[in-house]
Amino acid sequence: MKSVLFATALGALTLGTAATAEPVAYALDASHSQIVFDYNHLGFSTTYNMFSGFDGQIMFDKEDPAASSVTVEFPVNTMFTGWEARFNHFMSEGLLNGTDGNMVTFASTGIEVTGEDTALITGDLSLNGVTKSVVLDTKLNSMVDAHPRSKKPWIGFDATTTILRSDFGAGMAVPFISDEMNVRISIEAGAE
Repeated sequence: MKSVLFATALGALTLGTAATAEPVAYALDASHSQIVFDYNHLGFSTTYNMFSGFDGQIMFDKEDPAASSVTVEFPVNTMFTGWEARFNHFMSEGLLNGTDGNMVTFASTGIEVTGEDTALITGDLSLNGVTKSVVLDTKLNSMVDAHPRSKKPWIGFDATTTILRSDFGAGMAVPFISDEMNVRISIEAGAE
């Protein structure tokens, strides 16, 4: 869900970098990219869940960061809850409908550079057959010409956003369980 918002954060990677002739394709590092979302449970606790191991691509334009783009796609049933019964509940109808074909997708539609290492990435988030525009508040953490292990150009960033799960057909038990979900994304990507 908010996971998808991480895609927008990817666009922020374009900030504060040297100019280049054309965009460079970066593939997400599935082993170091996570989306964590949380919600309030009946006023008693904050519950955390995560998506990890997903793939996506960033087209990064150093010369014109606002012209960069990001796309991400992963199945909802790759969510990690830490408790099987909660996972099964999330995969039920009225929440994430965790069939094999139910995918979360994000595709950026615009990037507004807001500072030396920050940007707002707007994109279309799709879940449960519903597509809504979301904005990721993104920060470029690091960009290097050679990763210490892969020796390839590498970038990393964090992003945040908030979504309403009811907007995506996952509003079971609102308002007892909060509709608002906070999403935190942390991504690494290497040049393809």
